[in-house]
Parts: sequence; structure tokens; C-alpha cells
Amino acid sequence: MPSSERPPSPAADAWPRWIAHRGAGRRAPENTLAAFRHGWQLGYRAFECDVKLSADGEPYLLHDDTLERTTSGQGPAAAADWATLSRLDAGAWCGPGWAGEPPARLAALAAFANAEGLHVNLELKPLPGQAEATGQVVAHAVRRLWHTGTPAPWLSSFQPAALAAAAVAAPELPRALLLDTLTPGWVAQAQALGCQGVVLNHRLMDADTLRSLHAHGLAGWVYTVNEADRADALWALGVDRIITDTLGP
Repeated sequence: MPSSERPPSPAADAWPRWIAHRGAGRRAPENTLAAFRHGWQLGYRAFECDVKLSADGEPYLLHDDTLERTTSGQGPAAAADWATLSRLDAGAWCGPGWAGEPPARLAALAAFANAEGLHVNLELKPLPGQAEATGQVVAHAVRRLWHTGTPAPWLSSFQPAALAAAAVAAPELPRALLLDTLTPGWVAQAQALGCQGVVLNHRLMDADTLRSLHAHGLAGWVYTVNEADRADALWALGVDRIITDTLGP
């Protein structure tokens, strides 16, 4: 038995154990549909990705606040409308075989998830000053785009304001607080936001932390685990899900 048992949580326990980071981890250009397709081919059925808003309010997938690292664009992402973003190359940086792959709209990811019945953890990744707008727009979009028979995405974020706005817009969607440090009152904060889980930097996870999460009815997920020995230790500890670049199926 895991050292941190808790009553079953259907919303959390229905997920596959392994979650592919940004679509397919390091195996494909992150946050593109090509990455999700590749991850699916590798056997993943649960995925994490980053969602932000274009200058004209379109939800799309991108991690950074600037365009240079993963696209052919330049400068702040906040300045680009969707027409501009859709013409960028978001694949060539990962290798010539991926050249020409555009950034992904949230609507395109939803269509793929609906077709394959995939589980998706959407990290709300607001640009500066857009936390509330991002939470609200993405939550409304999920309501509109995901089919009833497809698993409801989890909305996660490091920014409580984004989660709070999402909770107002679509309270039925499961939410998770992302943390890379444990500050006083973090469990209470997750509860106040109505979260079903907390996603921790795996270095923060230990038996006491997981026990506290489970005692408060919160799922304990970890990111980003790329070493098999560490993953084995976390599974033995009783973590609920692992986000990875390189492990899993």
C-alpha cells in the first residue's frame, strides 16, 4: 500500500499515470499538434501544455513570454495577434523534420483530444497583466470546445488569479495549483481556490507533503521527472501522477 492512502477521487484517478510534458516532452516541438500526435503514437494518453492569449484574445499554446526560443518569430508574444502567430514556424528549432509546424490553437488541440478521448492538463500561462483574462477566456473556451464524452481538462497555474478567474467562469472544471516552492499556507490556498490537486516540482515532494495533500483531499502530482530512479521513488511514495519529458509509455 502507498504510505499516503486517501479516499478515491474519480476525477483524478481516471487519469493515466504518466503525463507527457508539452505534448511529447523532448521528442517533438513542444506545444504543437505535431507533439501531441507524436506523444499519442508513443502511447501517451495524458498530456500537459501551456496556454496563453494572443494580442486579439485567441487561446493558443506557447510556454515563453517571447517568441524566439520555439518559433521563427521575434519579440514579446503579447504583441502578436493570431494571424501573425499562425504563420510562424514552431517546429524547425526542434529539427528539420519538424519544419513548418505552426503554433497550435487551443481549438485544434480540443479537436484532437475529442477525437482520441485524451486527458489534458492545460497550464494557464498568462502573459504579464493577463492572469484573470487568461483564466476566464480559457475556461469559457474549454466549455465550448470539449465534448461531453471527452475527459474534462484540468486547469493548472502558478498564478492564483488565473485559477480564481477560471473558477468563476467554469466552476465545474477541475483545477490544480502549480508550485515550485512551498510557502506558508499553500495547502489552504489550494483549498480556497477550489482545487482538486496540487502539481509540485518533484524536488519538493516527500512523504509528509504527500500525506498532507491527501489528508486534505488533494491529488498530488509532480513535474518534470526524467530519471527512472526518481520516478520509481515517487511512485513508491504514492504520488498520483508524474509529468515527464522522457519516461512513461
